[in-house]
Amino acid sequence: MDVPSRHDGPVRECVFCAIVRDEAAADVVLRDEVAVAFLDRSPLFAGHVLVVPTEHVVTLPELLNVGPFFERVQRVVAAIPTALGAQGTFVANNNVVSQSVAHLHVHVVPRTKGDGLRGFFWPRRKYADGEAAAVASRLRAALDGR
Repeated sequence: MDVPSRHDGPVRECVFCAIVRDEAAADVVLRDEVAVAFLDRSPLFAGHVLVVPTEHVVTLPELLNVGPFFERVQRVVAAIPTALGAQGTFVANNNVVSQSVAHLHVHVVPRTKGDGLRGFFWPRRKYADGEAAAVASRLRAALDGR
């Protein structure tokens, strides 16, 4: 399988680049010059966030500015327990295999003891009407320190 190499700018056909450019709808919880974090459209649990670099890269090894990017991941991880009442989080990144969008993204999933996740075969769910906006609002407030 051929994987696109690192690019210096956004890729027009990349859905995550469109979200970074604010040209595609997403429930954004954090946006700055380094990363954009938004709710996964098919979350494992409410509050499942994807954190993507603003630069289009496909895999983690291609990311030149790893430290600032993972500082944003760390902020999302820290906000989830407070914002959503979770006991912890699961943080994951796929590189090529099981990577549904060819743009680096880190999953931050709220976890609670007994939540039913076992192994790597987890059921996905859809947000109820208005639920995604409410969850995103709570996460934005936590990330803003409110």
